[in-house]
Amino acid sequence: MIIEKWQKIASKYLVKEKWATLRVDTCKLPNGTIKDDYYVLEYPNWANAVALTKEGKIILVRQYRFAADIISLEIPGGVIEDGEEPEVGVKRELQEETGYSFESCELIATLYPNPATSTNKTFTYLLKGGTKTHEQHLDEHEILNVEEYTVEEVKQLLKDNKIDQALHVAALFYGLAEIDKSYNR
Repeated sequence: MIIEKWQKIASKYLVKEKWATLRVDTCKLPNGTIKDDYYVLEYPNWANAVALTKEGKIILVRQYRFAADIISLEIPGGVIEDGEEPEVGVKRELQEETGYSFESCELIATLYPNPATSTNKTFTYLLKGGTKTHEQHLDEHEILNVEEYTVEEVKQLLKDNKIDQALHVAALFYGLAEIDKSYNR
């Protein structure tokens, strides 16, 4: 069976804000069926990082996440600003959140958080050779701790389901595969 794209025949914005936009579309499916009220969230693109210090430790951040009401252990990252290249955005986010700068930065994955209902992408990078060069410069709503873990400790955290953001888990699996390949583990 050949999978074909849907055709958008009407669209209306219900909410249009800085961090999230909600629109409702009417679509024509390849079989001719008209699908009313298909809701789409437009979020900005994100960048996140599997970040290694010069000592080979992975930087994670721990912070409260209001919507899920959890304290989450995750990789650093954030929203890519308008007109900003993803690599520039991830380096900026790392300096702001962790105070670290890195010797190298490599794109290892481009993922869609939820392509059924949202439009954004997450660009995942592997950064190596990190050293603390700045103090944290957090946004007004950010309160987070920077923590360092060995590669083996991160693998155990994943096995124990202690990292609970799906995109961060996916990024760590991509990053760990690259790290294992680089160090012939």
